[in-house]
Formats: sequence, C-alpha cells, structure tokens
Amino acid sequence: MKIVYDTYDSPLGTIYIVVDEIGVRRIILFENEWLEYRNKYNNIKQDRRLCNNVIRELDEYFNKERREFQVSLSIEGTEFRKKVWEALMNIPYGEVRSYSQIAEAIGNPKAIRAVGQANKANLLPIIIPCHRVVGKSGELMGYAGNKTSVKKFLLELEGVEI
Repeated sequence: MKIVYDTYDSPLGTIYIVVDEIGVRRIILFENEWLEYRNKYNNIKQDRRLCNNVIRELDEYFNKERREFQVSLSIEGTEFRKKVWEALMNIPYGEVRSYSQIAEAIGNPKAIRAVGQANKANLLPIIIPCHRVVGKSGELMGYAGNKTSVKKFLLELEGVEI
C-alpha cells in the first residue's frame, strides 16, 4: 500500500499529514512524534498532490470556514476504539462532551477510562475531534499527554468558552 505525507503550516505549528490509498492515515501535531514515525517508516515519500484535500480542509477549519471534515479516513483500531472515534465525530463543532457521556453514547457507561485510552490512541486528531472531550465538570483533561494548551486552542477556535 502506498503511504505518503506532506506538511501543513497551521496556527499550532507544522502538522504532518500521512495518507494512503484509502484516505488520511495519521495527523501528527508534534515534531517528536513525527520524528518517531519517520524513523519507523523511513521510506515514506512526500506528495503534496495526494495530501492536498486534507491540507485544504485543515486550512478551512483553521480559518473557521469548515465545521466537518469530508476527507476519506484510513482508520485502524479495535472495534471498541472505532466506536469511540465514531462517537467523537458526532460531537458537533463548538460543543464538548464528557468522557462519561461518550461511554454512555457507545452503550458502555462503565468504560470511562477505556474511552480516555481510545481518545489517547486517536491517530487523527482535529479530524476525529478528541479535543471536544472534557472532564465531567468541564475541566480540560489530557491531550496528547499533557498538551492541554492545544486542546484549549482548538476549543477556543470553535467558540467554546474555557
């Protein structure tokens, strides 16, 4: 399977986009994660043309011209994680849900911690909006570890008051 990448200069810094023949495979927000990925897949080639639709939609998102992504996704994960990610994609732009609300939405109300782990394992941040999930009392909880400033930026971009 052909896998290529390109970069997008966002308000958050450089975003690395990886696509395959099916669709978007990875969105990498942090340089150190990109370097790890690049070391693992050292034969990956840059291809602006194949990544162009994703770049256009990200640009529209950051310019507040897009609320939902239409690009094809190449999602790999367990059935449980896929259910969580589908529930995340159903959170409307500019709204948030708690981890427990997501657990309830997928029919597994006791799986709050597992929902958190699925969020953490999301390989398509922004497109699968894990930033829209907050703690039960509305507090910002982990984003890519301890990078809640990114979560805060994305929520504020969407008009959520933090």
